[in-house]
Amino acid sequence: MKTLTTTAALAVTLYAGAAYAEINACLITKTDTNPFFVKMKEGATQAAEAKGINLSTFAGKYDGDVETQVAAVETCIASGAKGILITPTDSRALVPSITQARDAGAIVIALDTQFEPADAADATFATDNFKAGELIGEWARAKMGADAANAKIALLDLSASEVSVDYQRDNGFLQGFGIDIKDPTDIGDEDDPRIVGNDVTNGSSDGGRTAMENLLQVDPDINLVYTINEPAAAGAYEALKSFGKDQGVTIVSVDGGCPGIQDVAAGVIGATSMQFPLLMASKGIEAIAQFAETGEKPKNTEGLDFYNTGVELVTDQPVEGVPSISSEEAMAKCWG
Repeated sequence: MKTLTTTAALAVTLYAGAAYAEINACLITKTDTNPFFVKMKEGATQAAEAKGINLSTFAGKYDGDVETQVAAVETCIASGAKGILITPTDSRALVPSITQARDAGAIVIALDTQFEPADAADATFATDNFKAGELIGEWARAKMGADAANAKIALLDLSASEVSVDYQRDNGFLQGFGIDIKDPTDIGDEDDPRIVGNDVTNGSSDGGRTAMENLLQVDPDINLVYTINEPAAAGAYEALKSFGKDQGVTIVSVDGGCPGIQDVAAGVIGATSMQFPLLMASKGIEAIAQFAETGEKPKNTEGLDFYNTGVELVTDQPVEGVPSISSEEAMAKCWG
């Protein structure tokens, strides 16, 4: 029997009101330790309670744990879940399992990370991840000014597999910085001499530290670091500090969590793109409730199945031409 990692008990049953008391739904996140997914669970839990939906929550043991997510989907199918919210740890490998869930009658909504193909799920509620990367790239380019032509860039990505959220942010950053990208669905094939290299972090602080150490061995004069998320950024900073290089190196990231915003305020992160995971999850629960009641699947005002939940650049070093908010402003709404 496959082992599932859950965020508390295997199933969290919530009751409120009578309208949707018989609906079972699932939330499956990449991990239960990343603060981003903790906030996502909070949003789903609150929305499910308001709708009277029975919500079961599952999480991978680490970012990239496909097997546990597959097992969670199988459990949700067996329990007769009407809807599944999932942040796919591998946007391609999980497609067969998602197809089985939809064939069984469940509505499947991707959160944060699009499936490939995107229509493998019924809908996606997520940040425009390419735009999130582009914003921090534009900021970094403007911040460096003439020195951008001689930048030495480390790219700290998510994983070795091709996950949509990973290459979208990475390539968005490169384009924003003014570097031509060869393939928008791939990572690491650009030949711009300013790129020192790519390494993987698994979206964790430990991974960010190790990846940064590896790339400093390639070039100790790295002065610009892109990171897939803020835990990886925190690890990268610790590595730079241990090498005595915490001054003079700019780190940019994506997340906008309260700990990350505090790192912006402290000068650890120069700029980050803020996402809204609580909104992603609550909108997903609303879509499941609507499907259960009417059979209708979500479509936005343009008739598409992708819902952009928004992104804002956060920095205390604003630059002309790139709209941003301060860390103080961001703390009032981080991950709302």
